[in-house]
Amino acid sequence: MANVAIAGGAGSVGRTIIKIMETQSRYQAFNLTRGAIDNGVPSLQVDYNDVESMTQELEKNNIHTVISCLGYEGDALKVAQVNLIKAATASSTTKRFVPSTFAIAYPPDSVNDLPILGDYFGAIEMLKKSGLQWTVFLNGCFLDYWAQPHIESYLRPSPFALDIEHKEAAIPGDGNSRITFTYSFDVARFVVASLDLEKWPEQSRIAGDVLTWNEFVLCAEETLGCKFKITYDSIEKLKNSQITELPSQIPCYAVFPKPKFQWFMAIFSKWTADEKICYIPGELNATFPQIKTLTVKEMLETYWKEK
Repeated sequence: MANVAIAGGAGSVGRTIIKIMETQSRYQAFNLTRGAIDNGVPSLQVDYNDVESMTQELEKNNIHTVISCLGYEGDALKVAQVNLIKAATASSTTKRFVPSTFAIAYPPDSVNDLPILGDYFGAIEMLKKSGLQWTVFLNGCFLDYWAQPHIESYLRPSPFALDIEHKEAAIPGDGNSRITFTYSFDVARFVVASLDLEKWPEQSRIAGDVLTWNEFVLCAEETLGCKFKITYDSIEKLKNSQITELPSQIPCYAVFPKPKFQWFMAIFSKWTADEKICYIPGELNATFPQIKTLTVKEMLETYWKEK
């Protein structure tokens, strides 16, 4: 049994991966954490500012693989993840590393919109020189955002483009670009399955389902037997940090102030109008055909049809 350490195991993606890890017996999961947490697996308390002590902790617990699920807030990527890569590189027992990604295929110039992504790309450059095996998991948009609050999910609600509850849509661009949508628990299943692979590609691409925004709306209308109120937000509007507000977004402002929420969602919405960024082909699906992913239509029928 190989030991796998999850950094950020108390966060949304980390908790999801740990929950799937608990369904198998080939790998033992550990939390890498600043303080003790209780989520069903052993915790290894570490100081992310101390590379040497982290290296010792990895070696003492025979950690073979590190999966970083650290958040993008504060200095988590700039300091904690950078030091964790250094510790994993120095550790005699650690052979593999997954950086905190689990998203769309950010283009290099995305740092102009979100400077924090400079740390995202910096981690990849470090891994290229580390001697570790590594891979970046790309899964497009998390399907959870359009199934909440009815679906099991640890992700913080961040709805955009479609408001299924209120039958409204604010479509980025012309709505004709393909987008990949993947349920967080399906992503976790692919991550855990990938631990069995002898070699990792630099990018591990996952697809739960692929639709355009227009197809998503049409699927919702046909499945739920209703018509949506549809607005189209131009790319120019999105570039100016403006989006059409949806009713389901208003509760989010309690934890994500409206100006910041709309600024961030305008950036992300703009990216969904570009297939090079948000269309992720399901290459890993072909490697693990036994993993059946949740489709948009199945999500609508299961979590919204009778609501």
